[in-house]
Amino acid sequence: MAAKEKAQKLIDDNAVMVFSKSYCPYCRATKSLLTEMNATFDVYELDQQDDGSAIQKALEEISNQRTVPNIFIGQKHIGGNSDLQALKKTALPGLLEKAGAL
Repeated sequence: MAAKEKAQKLIDDNAVMVFSKSYCPYCRATKSLLTEMNATFDVYELDQQDDGSAIQKALEEISNQRTVPNIFIGQKHIGGNSDLQALKKTALPGLLEKAGAL
């Protein structure tokens, strides 16, 4: 239960929360896009944390998504990199602004 509580706290405490793995090209693309948009975001690198696999399991319970990146904006699950990229020109600026990340 501790991992689920920790994951939920990270989601609740950050306007934009990205659960990532440092070597993942899709995660890099997500972080690049958010950086390009000058968004404030927090990253939890699952492969660099002792509890990374437990957090990843907890995220699957929270979001029904096991893959990374696992992205939350304004405490709302967005999905992965392809979902974020699809929002890039339409809803993403508004979502980031509403979450207070711009």
